[in-house]
Amino acid sequence: MASARPDAAAAAPAPRPAGFADLEKATAGLQPPFAVVDLGALRANAAQMARRAGGKPIRLASKSLRCRALIGEVLDHPGFSGVLAFTLPEALWLAAHDPAADVLVGYPTADTDALRRLAADEDAAARVTVMVDSPEQLDLLTAAIGPSGPPVRVCLDLDASLRLLGGRVHLGMRRSPLHAPGHAADLARAVVARPRLRLVGVMAYEGQIAGVGDDQPAQPRPMRTAVRVVQRLSARELRARRAAAVRAVREVAPLEFVNGGGTGSLETTSAEPAVTELGAGSGIYAPALFDHYRGFSPLPAAYFALAVVRRPAPGHVTVLGGGWTASGAPGPDRLPVPVHPAGLRLLGAEGAGEVQTPLTGPAADSLRIGDRVWFRHAKAGELCERVDTLHLVEHDRVVDAVPTYRGEGMAFL
Repeated sequence: MASARPDAAAAAPAPRPAGFADLEKATAGLQPPFAVVDLGALRANAAQMARRAGGKPIRLASKSLRCRALIGEVLDHPGFSGVLAFTLPEALWLAAHDPAADVLVGYPTADTDALRRLAADEDAAARVTVMVDSPEQLDLLTAAIGPSGPPVRVCLDLDASLRLLGGRVHLGMRRSPLHAPGHAADLARAVVARPRLRLVGVMAYEGQIAGVGDDQPAQPRPMRTAVRVVQRLSARELRARRAAAVRAVREVAPLEFVNGGGTGSLETTSAEPAVTELGAGSGIYAPALFDHYRGFSPLPAAYFALAVVRRPAPGHVTVLGGGWTASGAPGPDRLPVPVHPAGLRLLGAEGAGEVQTPLTGPAADSLRIGDRVWFRHAKAGELCERVDTLHLVEHDRVVDAVPTYRGEGMAFL
């Protein structure tokens, strides 16, 4: 994957985050809508994440970037190694473009065409690892790849949720059915019993810790306290259970890696002796959902700009487009956030619309038709599903324009 750094022969300013005056100057010749990535902030975030990982390598979550050039940029940074992909077709595409790529598919697949392609390609099979969490998935996998060919690398997905009261209370993602160490060992034995499969790893993603901010200003103080208590309890329980599961699986087969964590839990997960590598990516762009953690403060690195096209009433303006909302449970935290000029907010009755988004606030009356409003997406890589190009800014100039997955004609989900 090509690096996004400008030509080494060019005079490059010292890395630092860009301000909005810099972004306005750098993009003066661009027509909204467009998206930019501030390379100074991106590199600062990568350095912060590497420090928080405490010396353990971070496998970069590709869905949080969705841009091959920037995946390469981050993988060039010390402390990052390997890619955590979100689909098998994406993993095969990334591996085909980078002969050194080590790609773990973070989610199980039912794409039998992609499985056959993987099984028929000795090079890809040596560098791409698929995820499983049930015997049923193993049946589909082995039926798709057939009896002969190179071994297919397999990783077990251990459920990291916190279960209380005999499982009646479930705190965390509905992800894998593998919860107890014995369940993981049973599936490990089922994997090694199949000649074409090679068990190489265990993964456990603690979304209830890594993906939930513990200092949300919209929450009352008792709720924030409750979130922190649950996260501490969950981290303590998972540390012991993950270690036991890894021991049980290692009795069945040697493991190359044990992956865990996320942007919000790098410190706690890296402290677990059983974990050999971390998985993270959202902290690179630092979307709005990552503004409210007590333990770290990433720099916003990804923005999009929309044009003012209406002034429907005093104190109001309307921009063209804007309905770039994030996945997950619907709510205000999934909406894009207007950040410049300061003092603008969405209207509760309309939110962010597909073709227009009204805004109100003290800054509205200073805006004219054709002016820009800058936004941050609530999530990281989902921004790239809306644009073909990311304009890379250093200081007050655009140093490159690189394609997103969409800009390369690829849409994996």
